Amino acid sequence: MNTIGKIFSVTNWGESHGKAIGVVVDGCPAGLDLVEEDFDLDMARRRPGQSRLSTQRMETDKVAIASGVFEGKTTGAPISLIIYNQDQRSQDYSDMMDVFRPGHADFTYFKKYGHRDYRGGGRTSARVTAGTVAAGVIAKKILRQVMNIAIIGFVDQIGKVSYHHDFQNIRFDEIEKNLVRCPNKSIAQMMEQQILDAMRDGDSVGGVVACILQNVPAGFGGPIYGKLNADLAHAMMSINASRGVEFGSGFQSANYRGSELNDPFVCAEGEIRTLTNNCGGILGGISNGMDINFRVAFKPTSTIAHRQQTVNQQGTIVELAAGGRHDPCVVPRAVPVVEAMAAIIICDHYLRNQTSSFNL
Repeated sequence: MNTIGKIFSVTNWGESHGKAIGVVVDGCPAGLDLVEEDFDLDMARRRPGQSRLSTQRMETDKVAIASGVFEGKTTGAPISLIIYNQDQRSQDYSDMMDVFRPGHADFTYFKKYGHRDYRGGGRTSARVTAGTVAAGVIAKKILRQVMNIAIIGFVDQIGKVSYHHDFQNIRFDEIEKNLVRCPNKSIAQMMEQQILDAMRDGDSVGGVVACILQNVPAGFGGPIYGKLNADLAHAMMSINASRGVEFGSGFQSANYRGSELNDPFVCAEGEIRTLTNNCGGILGGISNGMDINFRVAFKPTSTIAHRQQTVNQQGTIVELAAGGRHDPCVVPRAVPVVEAMAAIIICDHYLRNQTSSFNL
């Protein structure tokens, strides 16, 4: 339940307030150049305390390579990546020791295991996605090197403010120029205000992350239970606070006739492609060579300072106004997590398509 991938597999471990968090990446081919500095950029994009709009927990999120790399190259052995926790404040959670936060997994974890780590949410904390991002760095590097595959995420919606687009003419160079990672500067400012308004009210707000996968060749994925979109959806729904995934035209597909929605095939310079991309780059669970695009919806953060009714472990009704440091909106920091999960799945499917003698 903590491992994803068949050949390129990632096992996530650790708790929010434990000594460390991390991942073990198995199935990475030998010979890939890899040093600890390779992780810095994406880890900085995900780390807490990066702006006034995120939790003020301060973590450097520096990745330590504990195994699987020798003299700057992967050896083919499992790669252990460790991220040490440095700024835990477990005392902030003392009032939640036996109280179930509304909208949170406190209750379900307690019912399943009969014992839970209440400090920062333990395994339920979005803190554990740091390991996912670290694993995604390796997957991205493989995909860039062998196929020039690019994976680009951005914020499509926060609260009631949406960036209306059709995955065309997106200013990718604008994404990292604002705090919310939206490709449009003016819309980004309105999104920021949505988060600030929620913060002022001791509340939180949700949103949507969009992602584009460029240069994925046709043929990734398989029939029935091996569908590429199913594996991607599984990965996205494994991210904390995710609530839904749609590919291409998604749920809007229900509004059209087949004659309006079908993507016509053409052949240009000997290459078969489609004129439109309502399918989101996947047909019958197999990539068709067009850009793969999808959106992931995230709920508002459940741990809020706004006073809420709940119960404790004894079933007594209590009121809770949560203390501690929490994101008023997880969406901007979720962008590199979505990219990482997509990279892990695409890398796994790439390796599934290779023979056992594959060599980088």
